[in-house]
Amino acid sequence: MRVQIRLFAALRERAGRGTLELTDVPVGSTIADLKRLAAEAEPRLGDLGPVAGVIGTTYASPETVVMEGAEVAFLPPVSGGAPSSGGTSEQGDSLESGIFELRADALDVAAIQARVSHPSCGAIVLFTGVTRETNRGQDVVELDYEAFTEMTGPEMGRIFADCLEAFGPEGNQGADRLRMLVVHRVGVVGVGEPSVAIAVASPHRDAAFRAARFLIDTLKERLPVWKKEVYGDGHHWIGDRS
Repeated sequence: MRVQIRLFAALRERAGRGTLELTDVPVGSTIADLKRLAAEAEPRLGDLGPVAGVIGTTYASPETVVMEGAEVAFLPPVSGGAPSSGGTSEQGDSLESGIFELRADALDVAAIQARVSHPSCGAIVLFTGVTRETNRGQDVVELDYEAFTEMTGPEMGRIFADCLEAFGPEGNQGADRLRMLVVHRVGVVGVGEPSVAIAVASPHRDAAFRAARFLIDTLKERLPVWKKEVYGDGHHWIGDRS
C-alpha cells in the first residue's frame, strides 16, 4: 500500500519537504514499521526513535497498525497552542470545559485574564511564558513557533479533560469549578513578548494553582507545537533529539 506521512518542524527542515510518500508498504505495517521504512527512504531524517506517530489527530503507539488511506504524521518531540472543539466563545459553560486558541498576533494577557473572571470565582491564576534573551549559552534574537494546527485543538481538549478529572468538581484532588483559557502564539515572537498565556479561575486558589500548573506542564509534553530559537548565526529546534 501507499502511505503519505506529514513532517513537521526539525523533521520537515532536515528532509527539505513537508511530506514523505512511502510506496509498497506491506499491509499490516505498524507505526514502528513506517518509522523504519521512512528512515531508509530518507536518511536525512536522522534518528526517528524519539519521534511520535499520529493517525488523524490522535497519538498512536508504535504497535498501532496503519490502515490504507490513514492520515499519518511524524512529530518530533514537542517544545510546547485553532480553537479547541469547545470553540472560542465564552457563551454558556464553554470556559468550564476549557477554551484554547492559536494566535498569530500579540497576546493581550490582561484581556485573557479578564475573560475567565466570574463573580463566583475568588481566585484567578495567570501564567505567561515570554521569550528570554539568552538560552543554551547563546543570545536569542527571536522564537519561531510552528504547530500541527489540525491536532492542537483536539489534543488540548484531551488535556482540559484530564485537568478537570484531576482538579475539577468531579476530580480526586479538588472540588471547585474551573474556568480555563489557554492562548498560544504561532510564528515569530520577539524577546520579552508572551508566547503562551494560561488563565484559570476558581472559587478557591488551591484548585486554580494546581490546574494552571497542570495545564502548562502537560501542554509542554503533549501539544504539537514546536519552538525554533533563532540566533545571530543560526537556529535550533528546542526538544529536537534526532
